[in-house]
Amino acid sequence: MNSTRQSTRMRPTLLGAALICLGALSCTHPAAVSREPTAPDADSARAAELAGQDSALRADSAKLDSIASHGEVAPPTRVMHFESAADSLNFESNRELATQSSGYRVIVSLFDRHLWVVDGTDTLRSAPAAVAMDSTLAYAGHVWKFETPRGRRTVKAKSENPLWVPPDWHYAEVAKENHLALSKVPLTGSVKISNGKRLQVRNGEIGIVVPDSGWMALPLDEEVVFDDTLYMPPLGTKNRRIYGELGSYRLDLGDGYLIHGTPEESTVGDAVTHGCVRLKEDDIAWLYENVPLGTGVYIY
Repeated sequence: MNSTRQSTRMRPTLLGAALICLGALSCTHPAAVSREPTAPDADSARAAELAGQDSALRADSAKLDSIASHGEVAPPTRVMHFESAADSLNFESNRELATQSSGYRVIVSLFDRHLWVVDGTDTLRSAPAAVAMDSTLAYAGHVWKFETPRGRRTVKAKSENPLWVPPDWHYAEVAKENHLALSKVPLTGSVKISNGKRLQVRNGEIGIVVPDSGWMALPLDEEVVFDDTLYMPPLGTKNRRIYGELGSYRLDLGDGYLIHGTPEESTVGDAVTHGCVRLKEDDIAWLYENVPLGTGVYIY
């Protein structure tokens, strides 16, 4: 960048995938895998195992769909493969928790990438959902795991036109994708850049201090990039606020996990998020209006 500021905000590339890997789960389309020839008995056993998994998943989707009041068809089901017995048990126990739940609740199938709002035996809303990419980001000495955790959560808060305060991983992701070093702007004091210039926070904004010219605020809607380095704004500054990234509404499930909208609706239905459940605007608007605080959310 050579002492020039990035002219537009850089956004991380969405890491879409045709199939999702959940937690320790490994998913591969059978037709795309080369396998060694196996004996007929082994083939029969493997076929029976896959058929059993497929039947169980279809039965669960059918159970959810059978309570629909408007005859919707459940989303297509794919065959699942688990890397460990513990991961398989975790999935099974949370799937059972979801299918046996009652009352007014939200159910999310990570594998089907689908969400239902159910009241008793009536499905009130059925919607495609984007879920976590289930990947790991390692950069600048830090590691982040992007997954949507299974289990029961509760709608703790709701908001309209939500503000997004990017976590540190956002800046690490942008820096890595653009081959930039990563550093921080301190909340107090300053950081030196080239040609005797400095970056400094004043009145909640990052600005550049030029010798003999004083302090000048930087644009709030751009990443702070100088000398091939991306500088993370301090928490609490105006430079660390992004509107519109979470769509028009969000439901807060606690611990940083949300159900929210998106300006990129084409990504809904894919495994592309950093842990949140992402819906199309019509669907998140419906949930905002119709899902009360305290509603249980079952994720499996």
